[in-house]
Amino acid sequence: MQVFKSLIRFASIAVLAIAATNVVAQDRGIPQKLTLPDGFSAKVVYGVPVEQQGSWVSITTDPQGRLITSSQYGGLYRITPATGDGEAKVEKLTAKIGRAQGLLCAFDSLYVVSHRGDNMPPGLFRCQDTNGDDQYDEVTMLREFDGGSEHGPHAVILSPDKQSLYICAGNMTKIPKPETSRPPRHWGEDQLIERLPDPGGHANDKMAPAGWVCKTDPEGKSFELVCAGFRNEYDIAFAPNGELFTYDADMEWDVGSPWYRPTRVCHVVSGGEFGWRNGSGKWPKYYPDSLPPVHEVGVGSPTGITFGTGAKFPAKYQNALFISDWSYGKIYALKLEPAGASWTATKEVFCSSNALPVTDVTINPVNGKMYFLIGGRRSQSALYEISYTGSESTAAVDAKVEPGELVKLRRELEESHVEGSSVSVDMLWENLGHSDRHIRFASRIGLEHQAPEKWISKIGDETRPNALLEGALAVARCGRDNGFREIAVKALDRLAWNDLSKSQRLALLRVYGLMMIRSQYQLPSAVAAVNSLSSEFPSGDADLDRELSKILIAANVESAVPQTLDLLLAADTQEEQVAYAWHLAVAKSGWTNEAREKYFNWFLGATEFLGGHSFGGYVKSVRDLAIRNMPEATKGELAELLAKKPVSIDPYADLKARDKVNDWTVDNLMPITDDDLKSRDLANGKKMFGVGSCYKCHRMAGQGGIVGPDLTAAGNRFATRDLIETLVDPSKSISDQYEATIFAMEDGRTVTGRVVNLAGGQYHVQPDMINPDRMVKINVAEIEAMKPSATSPMPQGLLDTMTRDDILDLIAWMRSVK
Repeated sequence: MQVFKSLIRFASIAVLAIAATNVVAQDRGIPQKLTLPDGFSAKVVYGVPVEQQGSWVSITTDPQGRLITSSQYGGLYRITPATGDGEAKVEKLTAKIGRAQGLLCAFDSLYVVSHRGDNMPPGLFRCQDTNGDDQYDEVTMLREFDGGSEHGPHAVILSPDKQSLYICAGNMTKIPKPETSRPPRHWGEDQLIERLPDPGGHANDKMAPAGWVCKTDPEGKSFELVCAGFRNEYDIAFAPNGELFTYDADMEWDVGSPWYRPTRVCHVVSGGEFGWRNGSGKWPKYYPDSLPPVHEVGVGSPTGITFGTGAKFPAKYQNALFISDWSYGKIYALKLEPAGASWTATKEVFCSSNALPVTDVTINPVNGKMYFLIGGRRSQSALYEISYTGSESTAAVDAKVEPGELVKLRRELEESHVEGSSVSVDMLWENLGHSDRHIRFASRIGLEHQAPEKWISKIGDETRPNALLEGALAVARCGRDNGFREIAVKALDRLAWNDLSKSQRLALLRVYGLMMIRSQYQLPSAVAAVNSLSSEFPSGDADLDRELSKILIAANVESAVPQTLDLLLAADTQEEQVAYAWHLAVAKSGWTNEAREKYFNWFLGATEFLGGHSFGGYVKSVRDLAIRNMPEATKGELAELLAKKPVSIDPYADLKARDKVNDWTVDNLMPITDDDLKSRDLANGKKMFGVGSCYKCHRMAGQGGIVGPDLTAAGNRFATRDLIETLVDPSKSISDQYEATIFAMEDGRTVTGRVVNLAGGQYHVQPDMINPDRMVKINVAEIEAMKPSATSPMPQGLLDTMTRDDILDLIAWMRSVK
């Protein structure tokens, strides 16, 4: 069987054959070729016999440099890495515990976060060697957790000062009854309109605060909630500067919907809220009561992460944050750059291969090498080692990086999140008006830990827009009664819409929405304020229009219905259309029968939209909700229309219906000069992005699909000729992140598609990027050969129905998007 062939695509990338050190690796199809940067080498340390030792999902190092791993559904194992050409020593530990999704050696102990056990509940356990025989003979539960599973309790790591433990868990594990909490305990769902539960039933009973991070002492006596609002963060890692990061999961079933959030790296800060809510309730990243990601990665399945601290790697990689994607078989290296009181990041693929389901990764501080596991869900498992053998220096970089002034300020403000803080209310209020979002957030959380009586008077004289908005947000969330909220709403009257930035306008809409939600819609002044904004709708900005539509409908502003319907029928992307359809579904006034007919006819054409597993169910739920909110008499009048069934539509139907203009090539389109791109019709360029079906796979300024690369910055990253070449000849250069694989099967079949993961001896292959929910399962044992496809998943000829002016408008619009 010929497997795991790869192509060298760039000079800086090497495809490396790796030597398996035992027969299991050779017999079981464990990937034998990895793509790594120049100078790095890799080998399989151990191919796990799954039937006897399970599938390994977590890893740590002990003080001697030995590795300790855990099977997802079995026990613990210890591996002593080989020296020279020898083989690693593997032994099963005798400790009566396993099923660990988090492991840490610290305080002369092995800490185990078990997601469930045969005779033990999920929890944090401490294992100790009490008799000096190099085995953990004593196992003590430090805290029981309510809820286990893959979305349950995960990593445990050591704090930078080596005095405490940090633990994280996904949304299926309730917060573990923490004795103290940095997020104020008045969290809520905070949904302005009726939420749509996930049609697939996932996590519909899981409420805020969802996925969490806690801090505790070595004995686990006292837990402190650090932050919450994640979906399923599998791991956490401290940077050398003491800042904490995580890699949070998307909800892949949401793909194609307006509430889909890609997998994302987040900066874990004190009191943080990251906005996961079940169903359609997920918060957009611009909500001021949450924090944005450091970097959005895309579709994937986040697993282990680690910083390169202690690795004998070049400086670039010692400073990198390594994050693992189980689904697409990749380890990314992220370069973090300071951005005020937080960070931004850029990523590169550090390690990849077909069917490389990475579960966890660590740096061994004793030998300076990286070790990672593949496996999970009872699939074939293995332990790999990556070392650097190139010519660059691997001297240890200075890990003690002096924090910037804004980071220092944020940390000082975060001290107000605990009892007994010396941070004054005056200092907190002053920094509500700061230009940095993380500074404002830290200040507001500090205020919310104080009784509103201590600071409510300050809002009356405040004139700074940011301070007014943050102060009113704090009142909305923690006001003791609506009297305080009335004071805040009155203060907000001083803000002029035209004087506010986009982010401030979005914040204002969110604050008014929270006033309505937290007062249980018993705050007339907030509703009146919202009514006064009806003249600003529509605004021409997608984010603002989405929020204006939602809040105006929630406030029963009748004019919002025809305006939202117009936006629905004119929107370029399915995400925008579904959002407006959802808002209209809860509107009970402002309708005419003609408007309802247009609205329900829209559903008949929505079958051309494609998305994740729950997408079709969500569209049906929107329609059902709209019918439920209609008067009975109207249902009778529209009975014939409501009885019609949607008809499946070719997703490329609009494109195919257009007449062909030319067989466009680079040669007959070029040259295109900068002058050619001046004074173009940008509205038509945006329209062409939709006509060419680009939105179906690609995101642009937060809109569109996610199965292809985000093109927001592409217009300014590539020269015009390169951009044209990518559009007319997408197969000329294919990123390994998106390339398909061709499988030649023993029965003569050929299957082509993108490998999503390997589980239970089967490849899960996505044959059509337009339809990401469709999967084909291929038995590994039935593969005759496999190789990368030289054909891009992006179809040829997408520009051929456009005129040259259309294409120039398209290029100009792509360049205009920042």
